[in-house]
Amino acid sequence: MRFKNDLGWSSVTPKCTWMNRRQLLAGAGAMLAGPALAKIDAAKSAYSTDQAPNTLEEITTYNNYYEFGLDKGDPARYAGGLTTSPWSVQIGGLVDRPGNYGLEDILKDAPLEERIYRFRCVEAWSMIIPWIGFELSHLLNKVGVQSGAKYVAFETLVRPEEMPGQRSGILNWPYREGLRLDEAMHPLAILATGLYGEALPNQNGAPLRLVVPWKYGFKSIKSIVSITLTDTQPEATWNMQNAREYGFYSNVNPQVDHPRWSQASERRVGAGLFAGREDTLMFNGYGEQVASLYAGQDLAKDY
Repeated sequence: MRFKNDLGWSSVTPKCTWMNRRQLLAGAGAMLAGPALAKIDAAKSAYSTDQAPNTLEEITTYNNYYEFGLDKGDPARYAGGLTTSPWSVQIGGLVDRPGNYGLEDILKDAPLEERIYRFRCVEAWSMIIPWIGFELSHLLNKVGVQSGAKYVAFETLVRPEEMPGQRSGILNWPYREGLRLDEAMHPLAILATGLYGEALPNQNGAPLRLVVPWKYGFKSIKSIVSITLTDTQPEATWNMQNAREYGFYSNVNPQVDHPRWSQASERRVGAGLFAGREDTLMFNGYGEQVASLYAGQDLAKDY
């Protein structure tokens, strides 16, 4: 995996693909609750890949977000009605300073960075996405992690009047996810608040989502309203739904197939009909940074 500390999305994306980003977001039904999209200033990160990002249109119109429907285009069609301001996150469990934290309090001293990350879906498609965010460890340190904590549990908003997919029994709402504490404290794990230099679009998990780039995309829970530190492994929605197909860890591993398809290769969204498939990289290409977290584990068993 190659990283550069001076690379931004504007350095690797043709100008024509991002100049009209506001129009693209509006056309996708993704305007935020405020009067205009907020421009975000963020430092460039040494953790960014030097691969060219997908276009804003691709990133904002091809999503899995079942709270808004099953089709890849449903989040862009329906997420515009989601109210994201005001927003707060309930933080509790084994922390020194539990409470209901407003988003403004979470962000007021957050060291925002641009992170251009590889994104690999369990369905064997991938993207390159220029997130804006900050390390999850910053927030966890802010609330004070107690010595008995071993895991971090997350929950997504439940608001069926604005999230039409929640009116069905597709999944057991709320959407839940979890990380081991050492995973959550790793510098690659971020809370994203933006995309392409603007506030995060609703269909991409506004206003606050997790991004864990070495794991399959469904681990990167969207629209977070609850974070709990616990000493027991938390429930995770897809693992609860079908543990045989979706493990708790869900690290990207080309050697462990999904029971219904191979994970050895992936289709890059937007690459073109004749581009062919790419080989999937262990830990999505982040092995040098995260492999040590799993020393001694059977990655075929703890999938």
